[in-house]
Amino acid sequence: MHKDQSQTRRRQGRAAEGQASNYFGHQASGGGNEAKIHKGRLDAQAILLLIVHTLFGSANALSGTFVGVYLWKAKNDFALIGWFTLATHLTMAITFWLAGKWVKEHNKMNCLRVGVSVSAVFYMLVLWLGPSSIHYFVWLGMVQGISSGLFWVAFNVVYFEVTDPDNRDRFNGWIGLLGSGAGIVAPWISGGLIIRLGDVSGYRLIFSISLGVFLLGVVISFFLKKRKVQGTYEWLFPLRCLRQPETPWKRVSLALVFQGVREGVFGFMIALLVYISTASEASLGNFVLITSAVSLVSFWAAGRFIKPHFRKISMLIGAIMVVVVIFPFFWKMGYSTLLLFGLGASLFFPMYSVPMVSAVFDLIGSNEASAKQREEYIVLRELSLNVGRMLGVLLFIGVISWSKAPLIINVLLLVIGSSPLVSWYFMKRQLSVIKP
Repeated sequence: MHKDQSQTRRRQGRAAEGQASNYFGHQASGGGNEAKIHKGRLDAQAILLLIVHTLFGSANALSGTFVGVYLWKAKNDFALIGWFTLATHLTMAITFWLAGKWVKEHNKMNCLRVGVSVSAVFYMLVLWLGPSSIHYFVWLGMVQGISSGLFWVAFNVVYFEVTDPDNRDRFNGWIGLLGSGAGIVAPWISGGLIIRLGDVSGYRLIFSISLGVFLLGVVISFFLKKRKVQGTYEWLFPLRCLRQPETPWKRVSLALVFQGVREGVFGFMIALLVYISTASEASLGNFVLITSAVSLVSFWAAGRFIKPHFRKISMLIGAIMVVVVIFPFFWKMGYSTLLLFGLGASLFFPMYSVPMVSAVFDLIGSNEASAKQREEYIVLRELSLNVGRMLGVLLFIGVISWSKAPLIINVLLLVIGSSPLVSWYFMKRQLSVIKP
């Protein structure tokens, strides 16, 4: 690794077979006008990957929003849901590390397909176990962690290979936009079905629909081309990388850890608080519909207008504002303040997340040597995120086991929710690295 490699940043992207190209997939000569015309656009493989991601996200949006509520209704225990989440993130981290060899040396598309299939298995298990799922929450968390680990390690490697610095922000914007679109419709439908059909039939139906959508995602994934494999997986690469004295990955990894702190807790806690405040799955569905509609517009704008030169200031504004919107909780914890938080977070979070994701993947592709070890760097990225998620959940479990007083919970959410500011601090130097 070099220091920040600000003078050596080169474009990485898609190499067409049979064409004379440099390592990053751009033709060494000729085709200049065509390259300019298509600069920043997404090709067919990138669009297919977006479709698979959208199906995966839609299935999770249909049911994932309500898994925490499902467990809560079986037993009103914050700590239990925290342990379920911790089991998920711990298993996800281990799966990432182990599956790195699969995507490095074997068929990464099969890894992605198995990840989607195991997600379907998770909902099959929930359907089969029914209300007794509460007694197997650790095992269910592990199955969910395996599915997420397999899917995301393969998805992120393929994402790196089908994008380049010219279209990465655009791709990330579309990811958020389509995910928000799924979030607008799916939870709203799910909440309505649960209310209309009742707990048993409603949850059984939405979990069954999710199962079908996951299977459709597996079918669509077969239209993605088999990716070339190169090199041998280095098991201890994360340790070796972080031991290098001048590597920017020390700062970036810390930024990712603090990003994960917020994700680990807010990923389940906000939806649960909405349900507790309203005692209605339909209200939770409406909450997600409204906030996802705002996210849709915000992610579209972030993908379109946030350019590499604006990443640093964009991420700072986003980090500050997602902290500011937590303060209304100290006035009153109810549906109105939760909705205010949701709207604010949906509006400003893309300003934080899009630059973060793009800058990290640009660093992975900053030179030929690091791009060849993209699988190991992606594993390092995900290990850092999951360490942060586990730390956040452990802090949550520790505090909630000590006190469930509203003030304590609000302070806890503020502390955990402020982690994006720390993430920006460690990331700001890398955000200033712009390819020539």
